[in-house]
Amino acid sequence: MKFGAQVSVYRTTWDKIDTAVQNLEKGTWNSVWFADHYLPPPPRREEEHLSAHEGFSIAAAIAGRTERINMGHMVLGNTYRNPALAAKMAATVDQISHGRFTFSIGAAWFQREHEAYGWDFPSMKERQDRLQEACELVRMLFHATEPVSFRGRYYTLDEAPLSPGSFDQPIPIMVGGTGETRTLKTLAMYGDVFNLDGWAGGPMTREYLDHKWGILEKHCEKVGRDPSEIKKTILIPTLLSDDKAACEAMIKGRNLGAGSAIGEKNYIIDRVGEIIEGGVDEIMFAGILTETPDEFVRYEEEILSAFN
Repeated sequence: MKFGAQVSVYRTTWDKIDTAVQNLEKGTWNSVWFADHYLPPPPRREEEHLSAHEGFSIAAAIAGRTERINMGHMVLGNTYRNPALAAKMAATVDQISHGRFTFSIGAAWFQREHEAYGWDFPSMKERQDRLQEACELVRMLFHATEPVSFRGRYYTLDEAPLSPGSFDQPIPIMVGGTGETRTLKTLAMYGDVFNLDGWAGGPMTREYLDHKWGILEKHCEKVGRDPSEIKKTILIPTLLSDDKAACEAMIKGRNLGAGSAIGEKNYIIDRVGEIIEGGVDEIMFAGILTETPDEFVRYEEEILSAFN
């Protein structure tokens, strides 16, 4: 079983981010994931001055400081960059890491940071339209051996090369979100990785996973895609603690409930076992504090070891 961890890039320092990732690199973890925001979420105006490291820059730095662990984002906001620029940046990180990068992208949701930095925040429909078009364009670039021309409603390429391109195999694309009408259709058309995100809500039960995956399979059938080509992953918020008050505070503070693995050791092991029975390829843990990098070592020793 593969395990990954989301390392926070907010309210912390580069040195602590690096230390946390080095703990993952030295251990048995498979992957590390970074968010992509310019203000620290969730939206709290009184905390906007706190640190928020730029996600792609962090990934590039980590690519050069590791040799084994895979990496990506949870997830890049499509509205922050022209998708061809994002593809160029992704290919560079993939070269630095020797093929360890996953390109993860979503429609973007954080309206306040768009306002703060003067970016347009289109309607949900337009953001979904842009995401679908961006994924088509990026996939073309990742798989092409010749310059790419593309003319969409929002994005245009005129014989644009991606050089250097992917390191060896085409960079896999994760489409963030599980909206049943648009997002999962975009994933079926252009994506390679499905991710069920516990921060977004949902019970994280096998039944819930099967429901979302079933919708994806229907979209795959309609667009002529083999769903076995798509990797199945889950991001689950967690807190390993015997402190019931702290666990309840995290659950209530983020409205997590059954979409999390929060509690003492045996409870988390049982929750992870349930998810594994659902047939996932990789589980990513979120919520482990970057401020305490040794906590990633404790998770490996107390949780991951139960499944080795």
